[in-house]
Amino acid sequence: MMRSKRSAMVLVAAIAAICLLCVGQSAFAGPIVGWGRNNYGQTNVPAGNDFVAIAAGWGHSLALKADGSLVGWGDNTYGQATPPAGNDFAAIAAGWNHSLALKSDGSIVGWGDNRWGQATPPAGNDFAAIAGGKYHSLALKSDGSLAGWGDNGYGQTNVPAGYDFAAIAAGWKHSLALRSDGSLVGWGYNNYGQATPPAGSDFVGISGGSYHGLALKSDGSIVGWGFNYYGQATPPAGNNFVAIAAGGHHSLAIVPAPGAILLGSIGVALVGWLRRRRTL
Repeated sequence: MMRSKRSAMVLVAAIAAICLLCVGQSAFAGPIVGWGRNNYGQTNVPAGNDFVAIAAGWGHSLALKADGSLVGWGDNTYGQATPPAGNDFAAIAAGWNHSLALKSDGSIVGWGDNRWGQATPPAGNDFAAIAGGKYHSLALKSDGSLAGWGDNGYGQTNVPAGYDFAAIAAGWKHSLALRSDGSLVGWGYNNYGQATPPAGSDFVGISGGSYHGLALKSDGSIVGWGFNYYGQATPPAGNNFVAIAAGGHHSLAIVPAPGAILLGSIGVALVGWLRRRRTL
């Protein structure tokens, strides 16, 4: 058990290190594509090929640039599309009307709607990943465990115990997590099956929308499930995707620029390494 915990810690630290390494490394960057509902301009993505991460809220979208700065567009009623200045950001997450960012020192900042405390993250600098739901938020800690805060009406912040988590995602009222063995787990509201992810152990990334979910597979393809009225859970075909984001009724994916290094491949290698470690 202790070996598994240590392995999870190493995996999370390695992923975080790679994310930080991406900042400022244009080889990892690429343009953004968007599809689905566009009533606030949330799929009118900014031009450029220097983006390394994306996040989609109900009506707003965020992107992390290669220089560590943030950009936002779409609905800005609560200031959710106006990120803080600076170039020390390593990851981003978008809730319904709130936003989160993970800084390079391992701390979290939040902005936008905060009526349920969803934009007030816990203190500390031991966080490795973040996720924003409708009125709740999640964080993955450096020891492979999970934390949740904000609205808990459907148990969406009742995170499962364990130290074997590698990634997280928050929908409106449901939550998802990727385990170190490449499998998925979900909890919270499940009226459209959004908290029931597909089986398998070949996943390297996840994202939760309002009532739908997306998962990036080790072959670079995307699968979707849950509510699909606007086509948000029907991703484009192909196996050249390196990042995904599920919004209210829209979804986003990054296609690498020519010559870019595929982050998905690195993620597969890390998950595979952890699987081998756990058998020792």
